[in-house]
Amino acid sequence: MTSRWIPLESNPEVMNEWSEKAGLDTSEYEFQDVYGLDPELLGMVPQPVQALILIFPITDEYESKRLEVDRKISEDGQVGLDDGLIYIRQTIGNACGTMALLHAVANTKVKTSPDSPLSTFIIQCKGKTPAERSKLLEETDIFASIHLEAAQSGQSSAPSADEDVNLHYTCFVLAASSPASSGTDPNAEHGGGTRLVELDGRRVGPVDHGPSTDLLQDAAKVVKDVYIGGATSLNFGMIALAPPFGF
Repeated sequence: MTSRWIPLESNPEVMNEWSEKAGLDTSEYEFQDVYGLDPELLGMVPQPVQALILIFPITDEYESKRLEVDRKISEDGQVGLDDGLIYIRQTIGNACGTMALLHAVANTKVKTSPDSPLSTFIIQCKGKTPAERSKLLEETDIFASIHLEAAQSGQSSAPSADEDVNLHYTCFVLAASSPASSGTDPNAEHGGGTRLVELDGRRVGPVDHGPSTDLLQDAAKVVKDVYIGGATSLNFGMIALAPPFGF
């Protein structure tokens, strides 16, 4: 890691403060808690959900599974994903909160203010490699400032940048299927269709979870099966990028 930031609290108010300062139009989409995986609790979240952020504990069991999946991705590739995804490698310690927020906004149809830090960064990311985007983030001081202000505004005392935190953020979005996958994607029409994609800067790249048309329901199933199943810790959280209540 090139540097370390103060961890971001898993709190929608903190995320919305970060987003407003970075340039997201929160009048149409904002971050809000998802209170559980049961259908009735998922049904309380306003639609359409643009992204889902999962906060989860890093355990030895998770790390073993992650490394195995990453190895397979490195060896076999993922033909289902369109190359228009903006994926950023995480090279800054404790920056996973900002990484998840960037992945959520950069890969969804939400409005950002022209010339805002978000709009400028997203434009600059296009055509770059994940490593080049990481370098760009390291050199874009405004995001370090926005992250610091948001981290210090949480309800709990912010830990120091040097403190090891075992909670991590990952982001789920829907992404267009590549033309190469249209023959195997039941949702694809003339090369279209969408897939559930996980974006985590610690991974070898985006993780394709298969065809999907319902982000919240399908991401919740992945969370239940991959992350929570068999876990001994209950220290999980989910935050959706969705329309405000009553919008």
